[in-house]
Amino acid sequence: QVQLVESGGGLVQPGGSLRLSCAASGSLFRLYTMGWYRQAPGKQRDLVAAITSGGSTNYADSVKGRFTISRDNAKNTVYLQMNSLKPEDTAVYYCNARPGPAWGRGTQVTVSS
Repeated sequence: QVQLVESGGGLVQPGGSLRLSCAASGSLFRLYTMGWYRQAPGKQRDLVAAITSGGSTNYADSVKGRFTISRDNAKNTVYLQMNSLKPEDTAVYYCNARPGPAWGRGTQVTVSS
């Protein structure tokens, strides 16, 4: 079972940027579809962005044009670059790998002035 560790969360002002990272264990990372999900208090966990092993990406409508998902197979890492952050982006962000699925423990992102 692949293990995932997220990092890069924190407190940022509206309009600011953050880059999340998710490091994966094992030698099969390049074969996984990797995703970022988020969960705000009292809400369900929703897909933010995903990237396939071939590099195809998809995004939630709410983050299109602001967030970018990428992967570095040599480093077993997937990234989420988040720009123009809004208060409604505040949530715990989780890394996901499929097939599995496997989940990280999450990293808190808070957008507030």
